[in-house]
Amino acid sequence: MKELVVPFCGERYRERERLGRLIAPPYDVIDPAERARLAALDEHNIVHLMLPEAPPPGDRYAWAAEQLAAWRRQGVLVRDAEPAVYVMAQGSRLGVFVALAAEGYEPRRVRPHEKTHSGPKADRLALLRATRTNLESIFLLAPDRDGALAHALAEIARRPQDASAELDGATIRLWAVRGADLSRFPLPEAPLYIADGHHRYETASAYARENPAADRVLAFVASARDPGLVILPTHRLIYGSGRRPDAMLALWRAWFDVARVPAGVDPVAHLAELGRDRTACLVASPDGSILGLGLKPEAPLDQVRDLGASAAVGSLDVARVEALVVKPILHADTSTPTLRYTADAREALAAVREGGASAAVLLNPTRVEQVFAVADAGDVMPPKSTYFAPKVPSGLVLKPCQE
Repeated sequence: MKELVVPFCGERYRERERLGRLIAPPYDVIDPAERARLAALDEHNIVHLMLPEAPPPGDRYAWAAEQLAAWRRQGVLVRDAEPAVYVMAQGSRLGVFVALAAEGYEPRRVRPHEKTHSGPKADRLALLRATRTNLESIFLLAPDRDGALAHALAEIARRPQDASAELDGATIRLWAVRGADLSRFPLPEAPLYIADGHHRYETASAYARENPAADRVLAFVASARDPGLVILPTHRLIYGSGRRPDAMLALWRAWFDVARVPAGVDPVAHLAELGRDRTACLVASPDGSILGLGLKPEAPLDQVRDLGASAAVGSLDVARVEALVVKPILHADTSTPTLRYTADAREALAAVREGGASAAVLLNPTRVEQVFAVADAGDVMPPKSTYFAPKVPSGLVLKPCQE
């Protein structure tokens, strides 16, 4: 079996001094307003390629391919002459860009934890077929049990960087590791776990089946031991009439210890303490009250449906809170509710106080070892279970699909 990850000849922007105007967050977190803002920063911002807008009545995927070819002719993008891996520091988080085998999940060397949808994959596959280039990366975690990867990344990060930029308030630094340094670098080994980019990995694997020479995909790998690795929870916002949290109290008290969060107490800190050794959540109401729910030790979870196919999913706070807290609120009225998500607890609370939400349900973050356990069990997490922050930037390094 071929190597799981290898170095590659990356393609990068020639003008590194304005790199902050050329890179962007991943495509799937860019709304139309943000897309317009990024596009206005520079005519060569990567968003023009990864979220192309062709002049009507043009084919936007073909247009992206034409723009990419033009940027190459003009020297906007330049291919490195020798293989390398590319170490990135983004704030305090470290990781490395590599070329990953686009082999799907069957060999179990790359493991998912999310369910994907056909629409995004069809969109990304059409763009990949047109450009034949990985314009952005997927994001993987390596267990790194001996800490070799984390140590090597920290060593590289002590050197003067090759390029730097700012994006969304985070300082980004990049190093190309090649030659003798590359021969000593501990490339990540299987299994690797997808943190973000399930759709992109499945798309790359589908494209590799069509084009066997395009058998690798651009991937950013971080060590699970990296102290800069951050997973945020994704809080639930519920909109819709007839969905009063106080009407759920009798139901919730059968499962949870329920108490109001005292005035003046930081809700996020309170939730962290409440959930230190058990499942917990906060439920905020429009009247300003916030309830803390801590799962009772004797709660009969074996009687709860929809906790997932595996014990790994059934142990997740997000699965339990979805089943016992969120779904009862959603089903409290016959009108159609709206469920929205945010990783920002302050935004969630403000949406209830001022934004018309009927309730906000705040959760503690999922832990890295829980992500691994779900993936190892071959199961998938409930939607919006994890938010890895910050998002890996697009445009620092590109990888043509056929070497």
